[in-house]
Amino acid sequence: MQVTVESTGTLERRMRVELPADSIEREVDSRLKSVGRTAKIKGFRPGKVPAKVVRQRYGKQVREEVLSELMQKSYTDAVTQENLNPAGGPRIEPEESGDGFAYVATFEIMPEFELQGLDRIEVRTPVVDIGDADLDAMIDKLREQKAEWHPVERKSATGDKVVCDFSGVLDGEPVEGGQGSNVPVTLGRGQMLPDFEKGLTGVVAGSVEKFKVKFPKDYHAEDLAGKKVDFEATIHSVEEMVLPDIDDELAAMFNVEQGGFEQFKRDVRDNMEREAAQKVKNDIREQVMTGLLDANPIEIPQTLKAQEMHEMQREAMRRLGIEDPEQAPPLENFADAAGKRVQLGLLVRKVIADEQLTLDESRVRAHVEELCAGYENAEDMVNIYMSNPQIIQQVEPLVLEQMAIDWLLGNGTVKENKVSFTEYMDA
Repeated sequence: MQVTVESTGTLERRMRVELPADSIEREVDSRLKSVGRTAKIKGFRPGKVPAKVVRQRYGKQVREEVLSELMQKSYTDAVTQENLNPAGGPRIEPEESGDGFAYVATFEIMPEFELQGLDRIEVRTPVVDIGDADLDAMIDKLREQKAEWHPVERKSATGDKVVCDFSGVLDGEPVEGGQGSNVPVTLGRGQMLPDFEKGLTGVVAGSVEKFKVKFPKDYHAEDLAGKKVDFEATIHSVEEMVLPDIDDELAAMFNVEQGGFEQFKRDVRDNMEREAAQKVKNDIREQVMTGLLDANPIEIPQTLKAQEMHEMQREAMRRLGIEDPEQAPPLENFADAAGKRVQLGLLVRKVIADEQLTLDESRVRAHVEELCAGYENAEDMVNIYMSNPQIIQQVEPLVLEQMAIDWLLGNGTVKENKVSFTEYMDA
């Protein structure tokens, strides 16, 4: 077997493999003899078919099978011989080669690189403080979830719910999608355009209001962008929010069966701590990955990028409930994100390899416990997860990545940034 390799790009390789004719013919002859022992051809007894007849009948098929198998084996042998690490499958092109057989395999190889600048990665770690005001604000949000709405006989104000019918007209023509019946609008929540909410402020039940709404210049419907639309609204009711009292009954509304409001308050704080910790973890990960990528801008195989683009498209289709491929988001939408994913994947694997990071079962369990922390029967869920090989198979790469992030944090520069819960979560 003769092998020559040509670099046709930073990562692309063109490898020519030539197989000697005698090895091909030996294998073809051997196969034909085997076929001849069992071939059933009219006019001949099984096993007594002349070799010439067997070759005429099966020669082409056998040769194609032999060449296919030899190509697969010789390709694997050739990349090993030449110390190449393909990033994906090759594009094979057969070539004429006298009495023998040759082919050209074109493929990309995995990039080879050394990590740099890891000590220059800077991370600002948020230290989140959950104060009494943060806890009170969260409890008020939860109270709003259980609030009742009571009709009032006064003018509407911020925080009230206005239930109305409305219709919009532009240049004397109804606006497409600009009509609604019994639509509840809570003032001050940004549910509608500012001018629309302004038109519903200071109104009373039973009135008919007329007002203009200016649409933003960057509004998604181009025919309305930057235009002023005339609206008419019939007000059915004005309602104010009545929050439940802060007591044990509030706790019961959230299925706190023992400990009353004090236990409810502890549960809320615990949930806030978990929520903040998860955001901090994601924030740190983003900073570390950005620093790692900025210090190591590597070129990636387009094969891997294309695979990742297709995978991200499939993820988007599952998330959006799309089954028809014709309705899938355009593949090119995922190009930048897919490229970044591949780069980071290669860089993180390099960190893991260089530092010889290995899975720690206790960290796998800790990660599973973190996933199950929100369940009432958390311990039971942890045991179920830990006994499921498919779940563990999904968790292990995440744990290894986190170990790499922790190593990078330990070798970079970390500064703490104190911030309140509300400020941090609303940022």
